[in-house]
Amino acid sequence: MNKTAQIKKNHQLIKFRKLVIVSILIGFLSAFLGISLKKITEYYEEIFFHEVSVHPVFYIIFPVFGLSVIYFLRQYLFKKKENKGIKEVFESTASKSNNLPSYKIPSHFINGLLTVIFGGSTGIEVSTVVATATIGSVAHEKENVFRQYKTELICAGVAAGVTALFSSPIAGVLFAFEVISRKVTRAFIISNLIAVSIAFGLLTILKEEPLFAVSIVTWNLKAIPYFILLGILAGMNSVYLTRCVLFFKSQFGKIDTHYYKIILGSAVLSLSLFFFPQLYGEGYHAIKGIFGNAPQIQLTITLALTFIGILILKPIVTSITLASGGDGGVFAPSLFIGAFLGLLLASILNSFFHVNVIPVNFMIIGMAAVLSASIHAPFTAIFLVCGLTNDYTLFFPILVVCLISKYTAKTIYPYTVYSYSPSLVK
Repeated sequence: MNKTAQIKKNHQLIKFRKLVIVSILIGFLSAFLGISLKKITEYYEEIFFHEVSVHPVFYIIFPVFGLSVIYFLRQYLFKKKENKGIKEVFESTASKSNNLPSYKIPSHFINGLLTVIFGGSTGIEVSTVVATATIGSVAHEKENVFRQYKTELICAGVAAGVTALFSSPIAGVLFAFEVISRKVTRAFIISNLIAVSIAFGLLTILKEEPLFAVSIVTWNLKAIPYFILLGILAGMNSVYLTRCVLFFKSQFGKIDTHYYKIILGSAVLSLSLFFFPQLYGEGYHAIKGIFGNAPQIQLTITLALTFIGILILKPIVTSITLASGGDGGVFAPSLFIGAFLGLLLASILNSFFHVNVIPVNFMIIGMAAVLSASIHAPFTAIFLVCGLTNDYTLFFPILVVCLISKYTAKTIYPYTVYSYSPSLVK
């Protein structure tokens, strides 16, 4: 009996060591992919956005060119299969036999990059999530001992990728739990903690700065009723975003000739970008710009209409970008909508009701609130946005508002773009 127990113990120890080693490898590869995609996208998006600012004719050329290149790559390089976003990850974790094929790594990397740098109004986050999930999926197939850890290793890749993008290992683990796994096992804890530690270590070595450099001084208890209002509005806006994505994907799905989708999608995108350049790409350039000017903004009718136009159009152009073949998801659009929603509400309160709230606070809380409601993952949203700013001063109001926005959204419409399926509403 002692000998049998010793053999079993040795076997468990070998499995543990192998799990640690593969988690380290997944963490490094996923973080490297995430950081690389982020850096390359930022570099070329800045160049191309400068070009359209100087030569507006590129507002017409870039979207149709980008969507066309993505289409031809899918047709002739990536086995004629369209990317389905995070739903691919759900399908893989729900089935023992349905694995993410390795070509999904370059497919999402390249198509996510091309979508954003050529003006597609989405972000690289979902492209990164699926590509890094594929790293975990491929790793689980390499040795029999990992077969039982499929979901855990996929989550490890996802967690490391999210950590690399947003400099928040807690957000990485929480996203893997709240959105992908929804259960915690010992293997999940070990693999995910190791993966995000490697990812965060790589970020530290590379001295990655927070995406948004903002100064958050304090927040006031008197602002809580207005934060609650922001949470309700964020929930409503997230439902609008979700319904837009589902509606336009459904409508574009009825068009048989794919190039008609590209022409129609790029026409709408080009027109929108011409009048609202803030919608170009994931829109982080616009958020950074308003962060710097938020305290000095005086709300005028023109400015208010601009903000309202952006809030109405962003979900539409994001949806059309995805429906016409672009690669991406609702992460970056949610952050973008939340920032402008928070600034608009703060500006209205200050200009017409003389409340003297802090606009930057409303922007940051709005970003977290819309993301929380869009993906139904409040704790991911909290730590992700705090990681983006490297500041936890607003932790409590963000927590409250994220919960309010999520349950507001769920009350109005119970699905996200990830959880919706036509069979659920029949």
